[in-house]
Amino acid sequence: MVYPPGVYRAETDTELLAGVMRRGDYARDRDVLDVGTGGGALAVAAAQAGARSVTAVDLSRRSVAAAWVNSRLARARVHVRRGDLFAPVAGRRFGLVVSNPPYVPAATDALPRYRKARCWDAGPDGRALLDRICAGVADVLTPDGAVLLVHSAVCDTECTLAALQHAGLAARELARITVPFGPVMHSRASLLEARGFVNRGQRSEELVVVEGRRDNWEPA
Repeated sequence: MVYPPGVYRAETDTELLAGVMRRGDYARDRDVLDVGTGGGALAVAAAQAGARSVTAVDLSRRSVAAAWVNSRLARARVHVRRGDLFAPVAGRRFGLVVSNPPYVPAATDALPRYRKARCWDAGPDGRALLDRICAGVADVLTPDGAVLLVHSAVCDTECTLAALQHAGLAARELARITVPFGPVMHSRASLLEARGFVNRGQRSEELVVVEGRRDNWEPA
């Protein structure tokens, strides 16, 4: 896949979410929305997993261009839209929403728009985008729809579960793996320790996949 400067390169978190989606057969015959698509890896994975349609959304012009190119290179039918979270698909409903949003705690609550850090900075607690997705996703789900989110456990998995439940969805954790800190987390280790997100000397994190769904649907 092609990843221009400033576009998030799919890594272990994307692979973890894509694997859960494939194993649970979440995408098959469903209209899928990928929120914060970056280079389009999850959108392409959904198309290859049998989705009826795939729409990918990102606020970054570079990401929109990269997702469009990568979907064409993969010969995957993906409709790419530019905009903020659910705004480009207002009025539509999807059987599956997937997202690997920025989730790394940052020094301030200012979200960068034009620097590479926009791929990971998510406010002081890492939840700036996660909370907005949890609050709004029920409005774009079909009556039998589901959402799959991946993020670091430093952002508080229980908070994500509670936010989805507050939005009227049944929520549960589906997968969890431990991985070494990447370069960004390493660079912020002191900040994470000072704020109590990790233990002193800790240089690994847990990645989690969380599902929110309507009560009347179980995946195959």
